[in-house]
Amino acid sequence: MSPAPASRTALVTGPSAGIGLAFAEQLAASGHDLVLVARDVTRLEELAARLRSEHGIGVEVLGADLTDRDQMRRVEERLADPARPIDLLVNNAGFGLKDRFLDNPVDRETAMLDVLVTAVLRLSHAALGPMAARGHGGVINVSSVAGFLPRGTYSAAKAWVNRFGEWAAQEYRAQGVVVTTLCPGFVRTEFHERMGVSQGSAPSWLWLDAHDLVREALADHAAGRALSIPSVRYRAISTAARVVPTPLLQRFQGLGRR
Repeated sequence: MSPAPASRTALVTGPSAGIGLAFAEQLAASGHDLVLVARDVTRLEELAARLRSEHGIGVEVLGADLTDRDQMRRVEERLADPARPIDLLVNNAGFGLKDRFLDNPVDRETAMLDVLVTAVLRLSHAALGPMAARGHGGVINVSSVAGFLPRGTYSAAKAWVNRFGEWAAQEYRAQGVVVTTLCPGFVRTEFHERMGVSQGSAPSWLWLDAHDLVREALADHAAGRALSIPSVRYRAISTAARVVPTPLLQRFQGLGRR
């Protein structure tokens, strides 16, 4: 197994706000150079300038819409570039849909699947090969406690991320690659605002702070843990979800939709 490099580079998808922004800020503060991936290049450039100024790190901006296969391929190529290795991939980009399955246009459902599942699969595939060959590296996939619950296609997509991460953590551990799946619950970010959902749609005690959960996730990743579930309350919810009958769980599927 090769030693990890002194200078480390992390690629973060969806770093413009919320959990992704917290990852970018905390990784920059720890000395990582960054590759920031999102659709809004103007916003990324502003963030990149601030992080360079505050932390003296290198920041590369890569504009890409992960629902577009050609644009996603550019990100894959960056991850696989042997001349500019990526040491940590944070698959954070995502969005949700407020309405129920049959009330959404199927193209919106497909776009959500592309970002939540296909992008995670393809970007992980591009990153894991070089990492395993070098004998070191890491992937953090931002999933959700919803992946343990029956809450429509968003939950189904996150369930895939959970199982993929569980498998990949064991598959590549011996090759020096740590794969951690982060499963937060409700987080105070722009995520629900973009869905048109108010923070009053769920009890106040369920809401988490993005910076706190990212700090915990990075500590879990550094410790080699395959799963990071922030807060005692969400660890309890995820445990209960595995034993409570599905019809009972479905009574709470309207939580966080108003």
